[in-house]
Amino acid sequence: MKNKKIVAIVQARVGSTRLLGKVLKEIKGKTILTHVVERVSQSKYIDQIVIATSNLKQDDNIIKEANKLGISYFRGSESNVLNRYYHTATHYNADIIVRITSDCPLIDPNIIDDLIKFYLEHNYSVVTNAGIDKSSRTYPRGLDTEVFSFKLLKEAFTNAKENYQLEHVTPYIYENNKDIYYYKNDVDYSKYRWTLDTKEDFDLIEAIYEKLYKIEHNFYLEDIVKIMEENPKLIEINKDIEQKEIK
Repeated sequence: MKNKKIVAIVQARVGSTRLLGKVLKEIKGKTILTHVVERVSQSKYIDQIVIATSNLKQDDNIIKEANKLGISYFRGSESNVLNRYYHTATHYNADIIVRITSDCPLIDPNIIDDLIKFYLEHNYSVVTNAGIDKSSRTYPRGLDTEVFSFKLLKEAFTNAKENYQLEHVTPYIYENNKDIYYYKNDVDYSKYRWTLDTKEDFDLIEAIYEKLYKIEHNFYLEDIVKIMEENPKLIEINKDIEQKEIK
């Protein structure tokens, strides 16, 4: 199955209701988007990384960043993200899609590869460490990865009708497939929140980078957990932030 083209599609836009322009904010002299791309690019399985952004003029800055990074991009609807995502995958001839969001600057390429490998070796519609079943989450929010086929994405694009199914990429897929595999870690670290939605999230991620980032991305899940356990005050920074619900 590895002869199929595996494409990581990273959703990115400047507009954000809780923290405007968050993916272009800088930590250690690089944008959040750059950190995401540099970490995802360490994957051994991904053939191409593509940034999927909107047609809005404000997202010209996302394109500038993509060009600076030498990363492919596609522009589409801002509100119908499923449409944008489908046309991105079509344009770049993706067979297998790895869905990553641009607000995860601690994304772990080793975990991404674990999920891709499991997907390639088994016969599930989706392999995820996130998904809609919150009780199955064992990884920190911010390491979210979903692996699924272009065929599945096309089915969602063709059949999804509800607004929430169009505003997000995977709701239709989860609602219409029974064989979802929730990939779990040996230790439950789901209490940690490492995604970027608010100023508090940014402060935590910046603090983690201050401790671990020395020019290169050579720190991963266990390294970050160790820092959190050694510095319990870090958990306090964004402990009151709740994840926005899809519906």
